[in-house]
Amino acid sequence: MNHARWKLTREQKVSQGRTESPEVEAVRTEIRMAFDLGQAVHDRRTALGISQTELARRAHMTQPQVSKLELGGTVPTLPLLARLAKALDASLNIALDGDTTSVTFTPHAA
Repeated sequence: MNHARWKLTREQKVSQGRTESPEVEAVRTEIRMAFDLGQAVHDRRTALGISQTELARRAHMTQPQVSKLELGGTVPTLPLLARLAKALDASLNIALDGDTTSVTFTPHAA
């Protein structure tokens, strides 16, 4: 089943009044946060014009680790987040408000 079809099936179930268990909702929230972080890393990295390999070197990681992070496939530790922010010459800002997550890397002033 492709992602679009899965999403449509889920939306149909929700429109019919069926809800997911709290455990499933918690997992979805974790996945969404990991994806949001990965997207923020990707956006900042591309804004700097550096490769995954270069970011990996700067953050003391491997290129496959950076790739997995950008795809939302991992939940990094706080020390890794600090290394990423430094490697991206930025401050990391994470805002959590219920089901809404906002992740941004704010460039340091020149």
